[in-house]
Amino acid sequence: MAAFTALAMAVSSSTLIKTSCAFLTASNKGRFTNTKLLTNRLLLVPSSTFSRTKHTSRSSAFRHGSTAQHDSTAEETTPQEQQVQEEEESSSSIYESQSETLAKLRSPFLKTMRDRGFLHQCTNIEELDAIMMERSKDGKALSAYLGFDATADSLHVGSLLQIMILRHLQKSGHKPIVLIGGGTSKVGDPTGKDESRKLLTDDIILANTRGISKVFEKFLTFGNDSPSDAIMVNNDDWLSSLKYLEFLRDYGTQFTVNRMLSFESVKQRLAREAPFSFLEFNYMILQAYDFLELSRRYDARLQLGGSDQWGNIVAGTELGRRCDGTQLFGLTAPLITTSDGKKMGKTANGAVWLNADRLSEYDYWQFWRNTSDEDVIRFLKLFTELPLEEVETLSKLEGADINKAKVVLADEATALLHGRDCLKVIHETVDNMFNKKSKSMSTESLPRIFVTAENLEQGVRFADLFLELKLVDSKKEARRLIQGGGAKLNEEKITDETGSLTLSDFGDSKEVILRAGKKRAGVVEIQ
Repeated sequence: MAAFTALAMAVSSSTLIKTSCAFLTASNKGRFTNTKLLTNRLLLVPSSTFSRTKHTSRSSAFRHGSTAQHDSTAEETTPQEQQVQEEEESSSSIYESQSETLAKLRSPFLKTMRDRGFLHQCTNIEELDAIMMERSKDGKALSAYLGFDATADSLHVGSLLQIMILRHLQKSGHKPIVLIGGGTSKVGDPTGKDESRKLLTDDIILANTRGISKVFEKFLTFGNDSPSDAIMVNNDDWLSSLKYLEFLRDYGTQFTVNRMLSFESVKQRLAREAPFSFLEFNYMILQAYDFLELSRRYDARLQLGGSDQWGNIVAGTELGRRCDGTQLFGLTAPLITTSDGKKMGKTANGAVWLNADRLSEYDYWQFWRNTSDEDVIRFLKLFTELPLEEVETLSKLEGADINKAKVVLADEATALLHGRDCLKVIHETVDNMFNKKSKSMSTESLPRIFVTAENLEQGVRFADLFLELKLVDSKKEARRLIQGGGAKLNEEKITDETGSLTLSDFGDSKEVILRAGKKRAGVVEIQ
């Protein structure tokens, strides 16, 4: 340890990254099941379902050995490690390489993951299946957790896949643990990032924690009445109280530098010559420690996450084995992209937020309604609870009839988040917006802002109103919208890009509708 400290103080920051962090080793006891998910012909998962993401170095980041203490100088590839690496570099999906194993799954949760296309990777899936069945038989629940860092005051659609996994877990009789990353948010997850995340203050993290926490109550049941009732915990409770030297002595011996450097996320960041701080480099160690801490506090046996977290997740399973002799499991879902290769949860108008104060129910519904023909069946399986038999029926629709499946997707996804009561108003709004014969229009589900009569007497610029309604991302975009003829006041085109809304535009009404293109609109109401 003294040599390590002296070296860390003597080298440059780039060298420090390569010499002062480490990665968890593994033993022959933990053989990992490669589960890359690309297609599932038998289980209705189309070949275009998921982007092909290679993890050629994640599992090979572990050196397998039979002893509890590791030899940091031994870096030869073992036969077990070579086998795992060969499996990961194979182009076959889990539904091909592990087809016999998957066909024999018995636990309702893993069968749901398999049939709806959630599986990507899993450690010891056969044993996990057996343990889940044993817990269910004894009337007990297996505790599994999934982490969400508090980097914004609302989660977006990109996190919805993970929330759906927790929902399926609970409906299968097991216990979800929602881990809010109040502690890890102070570090910032470097996975998939070209640059360091902006450091957040404690006050911002606290506000973000409050913002993202409320969405889980819409998908999960919390309480103490049932073994499967969900709980929510914050890793700030244990991470912020860690003592640095004690942590290094107790857990630093379980990690090796060269294995950590083999992570694909690390290699990509270094290859771009992007600054990679020592702070961020510790993130994977903290995530591994989270798993150990949750297993001790809440008997968490399974960590869930996206495929980009695979290395961190397996690090946690190995840390539990080495420190406590506990067998832990990891399961990942694929990173979702649309059929045109774009990241899920982003649109031309920004992120698709889950909190209603960030995105209206109507706009959320429209996001799903605008799903491409190629994605609709896949999204029905992942983001709704529609029975697979009904999904199969919808998959046979062709041509313009595919729009019926899109409406079902929009209805079911919106109902899960916002409740079914909002659907009637949304449908009325959609019908009126696209039915030119309609004399009146329901505006209840549209985003709404208020202006005073005094301000309207002076005039409020249309560009400011479009921006406040979040129909555009900037005033410049609003002006382009007007120039292109896509901006309307009620049914009249707005032609002056510097024009303003005035009191006379309201006539006898208390509100007007501003339209951005054919499918987006908002209401300005006199306060």
